[in-house]
Amino acid sequence: MPDILALDTATEACSVALYLKGELHEQFELAPRRHNQRILPMVESILAEAGVSLNQLDGIAFGRGPGAFTGVRIATGIAQGLAFASELPVIPVSNLAALALQARREQGVEQIMTAVDARKDEVYWCCYGFEDGKLQELLPERVCAPEDVTLPEGFDASAATGIGTGWIFADRLPCKPQQIIENVLPRAGDMAMLAVDAWNNGVRLAPENALPVYLRDNVADTIAEREKAKLAKG
Repeated sequence: MPDILALDTATEACSVALYLKGELHEQFELAPRRHNQRILPMVESILAEAGVSLNQLDGIAFGRGPGAFTGVRIATGIAQGLAFASELPVIPVSNLAALALQARREQGVEQIMTAVDARKDEVYWCCYGFEDGKLQELLPERVCAPEDVTLPEGFDASAATGIGTGWIFADRLPCKPQQIIENVLPRAGDMAMLAVDAWNNGVRLAPENALPVYLRDNVADTIAEREKAKLAKG
C-alpha cells in the first residue's frame, strides 16, 4: 500500500492526513480565510509526529474541488510545490467524493447525494454509490441552482443519504433523502483513502499536471487566460 499525504483547503476547513504503513493520521480545523497560514504548519506537524519526511512517501493527494475558488487554488498550489520539492507524484481527489466516503464511513450507507453550498444561490452536486466496496460516481459533478439538480436513472432518493452544506437548500432540492448530514465538510482523511484506491488503479500525475476543478465555466476560462498571460510574459 502506498504512503500518502493528503491536504485540503477547499472549504472553511483546513485539513491534512497521512496514510502511513496502513494507519491513518489526521489533523482538521476550521480556519476561514486562514488556509495560507495554517496548511503548511499542519503538514509539518503531522509529518513530525509520524517521524517521516516528504521524500519517504509515495505521493501527495489534494482536494482538487469543487469548492471555494481561493481555497481550491491554495490546495493545488501547495500540493504542486511540495511534490516538486520532494519529486513525488500527485493524486487529485474530488471534494464531493470525499464527502460521499465520509457518509459511507460514518453511516454505512450505499446511496449518497452530495451537495455543497457553491454561493451565488447554487450548489455543487453529485450522486454516488458503492460497488464491491468501492465508491462509484453515478453522474458527472455539476454546479446549478438547487431546483435544477438531477438524479441518475433508477436512483432512489428516498433511500439515499444527503450530505454536505448544500442541504441548507433542502426545501428547494427536488429530492427527499432518507437522512441528511448537513453540517459537515470534506476531510483530508477521506481524501487519503480515496487517493490510495486511485494510486492502486494507476492514478499518479506529474506535479505540473495537478489542476483544480471549479465547474463554473467562467472561472475556468478566467484561470486559463491568466495562465496563458503568465506564459506569454515568460
